[in-house]
Parts: sequence; structure tokens; C-alpha cells
Amino acid sequence: MVAGEVMKRAVVLLLSLAATPVPAANQLGTLRVGEYRCELPGDATGPSRFPVAEEHFTVTNASSYRTAQGGGSYLLTGNRLVMTSGPKRGQKYTRFSDNFLRKLDAEGKETDLRCVRRTLNGG
Repeated sequence: MVAGEVMKRAVVLLLSLAATPVPAANQLGTLRVGEYRCELPGDATGPSRFPVAEEHFTVTNASSYRTAQGGGSYLLTGNRLVMTSGPKRGQKYTRFSDNFLRKLDAEGKETDLRCVRRTLNGG
């Protein structure tokens, strides 16, 4: 094979690999900056939600958060959020949207606790 032919094949191979999508579960990401208010759902006979203040946290930048007890960092891979340091270390969540998380228990199952990012209108 001529050196030019080898180079063409290498370029084609590299381009095809670069065009292959990476599965979402492996993509690193960050949460939107803001306050995440955590709550348990209510029902039709009373309040629609019950705030759980000790679960609230604020994303301050890139992969950092703060609580009343201090700050830490997190890792967001696809839609799986893991608090990697600080007062929430080891806690896990599933991200359903940019503004909605659901806490997971020790076995990785969803709990009733949800955390909702506050928007500018206070929602």
C-alpha cells in the first residue's frame, strides 16, 4: 500500500469514529446554577407539597453546590447525579429535566423526595 492510501484510510477511520454518537449515559454534564428546593408530595386533602429544608441545595457553578452545612462537588453523568463531596456526599438523584431531580435510595430506586430548581418568578 502506498503511504497516501494508508493516510486516507486512517483519516476515514478517524472521521467515522468521531461521528459515532456517545451514549447519553456516558456524557458528563452540569446542573443549571440556582437553588434546588426539595420537597415531598402532598395530596388533594391538604398542601400540594411539604418542603424538606435540610435537603435544599444551591448549585453555585460548574460542578459545585452549597448547603447550610457547607459546600461540595457533584458528578452528572447522563441523567445520573452523584454528590461526590461535602455534606451531601454519596447522595444520588435522577435528573428528569433541567429543573427537576428525584432522590434515589441506597439501592438506586426512586424515592418520593423531589428537588425543583427555583426560577426567576419564584416557582
